[in-house]
Amino acid sequence: ELPNIVAQVAKNIKFSTLMFFVFSSPQLFLPSMRKKPALADGSNPDGDLLQEHWLVDDMFIFENVGFTKDVGNIKFLVCADCEIGPIGWHCLDDKNSFYVALERVSHE
Repeated sequence: ELPNIVAQVAKNIKFSTLMFFVFSSPQLFLPSMRKKPALADGSNPDGDLLQEHWLVDDMFIFENVGFTKDVGNIKFLVCADCEIGPIGWHCLDDKNSFYVALERVSHE
């Protein structure tokens, strides 16, 4: 069963927008929220193991998302305005999978 927020968003969003992302539930580690330079320093930060994500298959769908420098084979997704994040995760091995954590973004 989809989480409540997914059901609410899916019900209230236009179909054309909904087809750009799907609900996905892999377990992914995201460092605690902080400014972008602190995410790319390679240290072992505190963080959360999150399991509820929007899966986006095209990076050009995002209107306001930035990417950190590579951390191994991972790029973290951050808010492009304030550079706070990560809000999501992208593995360089899979060019068409961008995960946005439901807990890290607001749904209006």
